[in-house]
Amino acid sequence: MARLPLYRYSPQSVEFKEIRWGRIKLIILGIVLGFCLITASVIINQYCGDFLRLSYLQQSALANENKILMDQLAYLNNRLEKDEKTLDKLGDQGNELRLLADLPKINEEVQKAGLGGTESRVDFSSSMKINDLLNNLHAVLDKTEGELHIQKTSYDVVEHTVENNKDRFSHLPAIKPMEGYYSLQGFGMRLHPILHIYRMHEGIDISNMTGTPVYASADGTVDFAGHQTGFGIVLEINHGYSLKTIYGHLSKILVHEGQIIRRGQLIARSGNTGLSSAPHLHYEVRLNGVAQNPIDYFFNNDDRKKSQKGSLSASD
Repeated sequence: MARLPLYRYSPQSVEFKEIRWGRIKLIILGIVLGFCLITASVIINQYCGDFLRLSYLQQSALANENKILMDQLAYLNNRLEKDEKTLDKLGDQGNELRLLADLPKINEEVQKAGLGGTESRVDFSSSMKINDLLNNLHAVLDKTEGELHIQKTSYDVVEHTVENNKDRFSHLPAIKPMEGYYSLQGFGMRLHPILHIYRMHEGIDISNMTGTPVYASADGTVDFAGHQTGFGIVLEINHGYSLKTIYGHLSKILVHEGQIIRRGQLIARSGNTGLSSAPHLHYEVRLNGVAQNPIDYFFNNDDRKKSQKGSLSASD
């Protein structure tokens, strides 16, 4: 079999010259010997304790990576500890919100999510420093997650309670239902001006002219609208939360049974119907069916002084 000739270009003679196979063999042999020499040097270096220090660069790179890792772990630990302090402040603010919502405080043990006792330690690495950093990181993360869960649950309860309180407050009979004078001593035992006997007066009498507008003192639903013995034309509103208001001696009712009423809505006009000696509004507040002093429910009772100056000629 004939050999395939190889040529190379010579810039000196500006011509192609045939490459002798002997030279090619020498080049290949040199490459093989060089590779074998390098391989043998690496193997011998490993068995002889890296006397050539060939792994220095690799170790230097690993050491640099370890330093970056430890620095980042320390940085994350510091950030988490700062976040934990912020979470403590949020817990204090949350307790203030709970007081505003009429809820009990969360004690410190519950706020800390009850994370006490023996901590489980895990060996992540042969390096004690890295183990300390990683275990501390896990501990702070577990504690923070527990506290976050407690705070989220607390804020959800506060939000629900505030919304419920808004509804409850709107159903609280907090405004005076009609302009006029009333006695601060109108509620309680007294001598009836018509029957001339001592009996319990379960509301207050607000004196004004017949036809004076009467307004709902809170949100609710009309339970009764009609005539009753003694009260004449009377209106009863159920406000929920075991509260009810009664408006007696009316001249006209402007709502109907079952109608939903809003605080401040015009519901009737005062009169002199029933057992009454002069135009006025008899107004009662009942809690669980028991008569309460309506004055105790008035949110803004600026006319206390006026009521003391005025005199009531009307009563029932």
